[in-house]
Amino acid sequence: MKKRFIILAILVLLILVGLNSMFTIEENQYACVVRFSKIIDIRDEAGLHFKVPFLDSVKYFSKATQLYDIPPSEVQTSDKQYMTVDCYILWSISDPKLFYQTLGSTAVAEQRLDALTYNQLKTVMGTLAQSDIINMDDGAKRNDIYEGIAADVDALARTYGIQVEDVKIKQFDLPESNLNAVYNRMISERNQMAEKYTADGNYEASIIRNDVDKQVNILISDAELEAAKLEAEGEEEYMRILAEAYDTEDKRSFYEFTLALDALKASLDGTEKTVILDANSELAQILMGAQ
Repeated sequence: MKKRFIILAILVLLILVGLNSMFTIEENQYACVVRFSKIIDIRDEAGLHFKVPFLDSVKYFSKATQLYDIPPSEVQTSDKQYMTVDCYILWSISDPKLFYQTLGSTAVAEQRLDALTYNQLKTVMGTLAQSDIINMDDGAKRNDIYEGIAADVDALARTYGIQVEDVKIKQFDLPESNLNAVYNRMISERNQMAEKYTADGNYEASIIRNDVDKQVNILISDAELEAAKLEAEGEEEYMRILAEAYDTEDKRSFYEFTLALDALKASLDGTEKTVILDANSELAQILMGAQ
């Protein structure tokens, strides 16, 4: 019975030793073999691996790109204006041994990245005016600023075995105390732009109206001149026709007589039927003779 117990204990011990001597590595993972708090080996191939049981431990780190969302923080611009910056970092472990020796964990790494990024943002924003950041320009123009910040943070983070792949600004915001002043300034600028556009439009419209009025006056003058010319020609032709039609004394007398009859007819058109004629007028003599 005692022999069986010893054999069973040996088997259990062998199993424990075997299990403690093996470890697995997944894809996108570093495995640091640690002995007495020192890294003695680094492996990154996925699969089953072996170590010295009970003496060695394994510390795992991710190979994948990690995102750290930095809490919003305030920075001061060159014109002494405060702004709140909200950004995030894309980073990965480039040297797991150095990472373990200097930081040891992802949580500590994020704290260090937070400090490095904030200091760099503070330095860069301190060289820019608020109008350089908040304006109507193409947002792509600010990419150089972001790339410069990412490059500087990456250079500092290399000493910790970290590669900073990118630093992205999600949002620039204003403290509550500055919001109204900035909004009023933006409204004033837009109003000035609107007034300028309106003034320019009115000026162009006045030029167009003056030109149109000038063209209209020219057309009307030309038309009146042409009408007067045609009227004069018509009068001339009318007088010529009359002269040809009444080229004798009898014809002229008859024409004058018909004109007198027309005048008499026009005068009798109303309700008044009384006509006063001079006794010497030909019309009166004709009418008296007819009576």
